[in-house]
Amino acid sequence: MRFIICNLIATLVLVFFTQSGFAYDKGTWFARIGPALIEPNDRSNDVDGIPDSGVRVDNNVTLGFTIGYMLTSRFAIELLGVTPSKHDLLGKDAIGSLGKIGSVDVFPPTLSLQYHFTGSSRIHPYAGAGINYTHFPDEDVSTSLETALGGSTRLDVDDSWGLAAQAGIDFSIGESWFLNTAIWYIDIDADATLSTGAVDRDVDIDIDPWVIFAGIGRKF
Repeated sequence: MRFIICNLIATLVLVFFTQSGFAYDKGTWFARIGPALIEPNDRSNDVDGIPDSGVRVDNNVTLGFTIGYMLTSRFAIELLGVTPSKHDLLGKDAIGSLGKIGSVDVFPPTLSLQYHFTGSSRIHPYAGAGINYTHFPDEDVSTSLETALGGSTRLDVDDSWGLAAQAGIDFSIGESWFLNTAIWYIDIDADATLSTGAVDRDVDIDIDPWVIFAGIGRKF
């Protein structure tokens, strides 16, 4: 979280000393880039065949970017993307002693419809809602899990569709450039299968992350 706090402090300093403003007009394109913290708000059921067990998902920081288009002076569409973010899977309760049981790469593009509120010449707030598609391009299991299950194990995670909500603020630092801080809540349900030989064990993981973004943007 330290990079986010530092970025916000820098944002406030720049906003205070910046006099120029900017507006969002119909037909304007805008883009942002910066670090994004993916903080799972996770929960899971028991791993099949292992009572009182579960899986936690660790957080990670990755590169985030957005691109959007103003449909009117108030409404916009925006696409959120991040570079694939690797997250450790940690055992809970009965399998907590195993520690890390695997990892997954998460790629969660999210398309939102935004409403842009009336702000000042330098501060531009907005909120939105939309739909998320999450792909898991790479899945791995740990040696400790394979040892516990008694053989070579493969992890497969199905792609997920879900809803998303967001809120953010742009801070002008010029006619076209601005700083941004934003947050998303994304519904991501990971239906995972652990396959050891002929035995499949299913576990449903609700990742449901908060995505906290801070970066720089430009309108075109």
